Amino acid sequence: MTVITPITPIKQELKQVSRRGFITNLEGSRRGFITNYPNPTQWNPLNETDVMSREPLNIYVHIPFCAQQCSYCYYRVVTGAKRDEMNRYADALCQEMAMAAERYNLKDRPIRSIYFGGGTPTMLQREQLERITQGIRDNFNHIMPNAEFTIEGEPVSMTQKTADAFRDLPIPVTRISMGVQSLDDDVVKHTQRKDTVDRVIKAINIAQSVVPNVNIDLMSGLAGETMETWQNSVHRALETGVASITVYKTEVYANSQYFRDLRKSKIRLPDDDEELRYFEYAVDAFEKANYKPWSFFAYTKNGDYPHVHAPSLWRGEDYLPLGTSAFGKIGDQLFQNSNDPEKYMQTIESGHFAVNRGHKLTCQDKMVRTVLVGMKLMKLDLDFFQQATGYRLEKLCAPMVNELQENGFITLNGGEKPTELVMTRKGILHGDYVGKQLGRALQELG
Repeated sequence: MTVITPITPIKQELKQVSRRGFITNLEGSRRGFITNYPNPTQWNPLNETDVMSREPLNIYVHIPFCAQQCSYCYYRVVTGAKRDEMNRYADALCQEMAMAAERYNLKDRPIRSIYFGGGTPTMLQREQLERITQGIRDNFNHIMPNAEFTIEGEPVSMTQKTADAFRDLPIPVTRISMGVQSLDDDVVKHTQRKDTVDRVIKAINIAQSVVPNVNIDLMSGLAGETMETWQNSVHRALETGVASITVYKTEVYANSQYFRDLRKSKIRLPDDDEELRYFEYAVDAFEKANYKPWSFFAYTKNGDYPHVHAPSLWRGEDYLPLGTSAFGKIGDQLFQNSNDPEKYMQTIESGHFAVNRGHKLTCQDKMVRTVLVGMKLMKLDLDFFQQATGYRLEKLCAPMVNELQENGFITLNGGEKPTELVMTRKGILHGDYVGKQLGRALQELG
């Protein structure tokens, strides 16, 4: 006699589906074929506008041409380029953006910011600038009305003719960022730059005649720098009345002239303690002049004209890289183009992307990146971190957060459930330290 085991009723065999769509008891069951996750019953109402919307995109265009190779510079730049080479490079940029807009389905993404960096973008001729910006206009359908368009320049190539061209480009320039580095002639001589203070001031005036939003970069700790020369540079920078002043710490890389000169004891650079005193002096001077920080190293007059491009990247928005050496991020993919200008142009001309290397961001990478680069803005929205990662940072990294608080680098705002992690003055003076410590704590979680 055959014994037949009765089939257990489905209500007994499978317990109730959880709120997140998990079946709590699957033993021996072939029921509940999974088609999606989370369970569609948990999805929210949506309309076609939501489906078709696109997150903002930022565009970075790299121009490798320079009039000179500065002693501290470690970038691969092209000096002595001819007009034909620049024309060919401009054509490659236009071809690359057309391929990227089509291949990556970027045409309808709203463009929040455009940044021409280098190198020295002001080395380009008017017709080349027009061709590149028209290419952006042609390949991207939605440039936001308040989109920021920044062009980097340096005093040698910031002529009135160049600046005037910025007004009439297919996309008008809204911000000029000038690599001044020092406003002390003795310090400039050690950098192999052809600038003089008089030439720099003239170039700044020219830039200000075109757009109100002019930024100048200063570098603390250059060869020959003393507290006296640094104070001189800071006060002359403030006297120009520019909208923004950015201070970078001098860093030495093995492929720079500074590195070679240091090995031969031809120059001396200020040590870390001196650098800290320089930056502290600048912060005090900016505060007295009512220049307010939007990051721990950038200050704007009266708090006006905060930069758009860099903060957008630091908050995790996508950015499309165009040109040799350019870095970018689309979705979870980081990538960089070839740093060989000739190879870049040949690859683009053959109809292929010149991507050289990249990295797919893991969940942990995204968490670390959020705090490491996000803290450049001096504060981190803890609710934003939770929305992006599912975790409360102040709980996930409680020991490190407590240590940073106890040592006076940060404060937490918002009461029992803090909403912001904010750098103190001490945290600001130590730059990336807070971000690095929080990033390290997240990495150690495994």
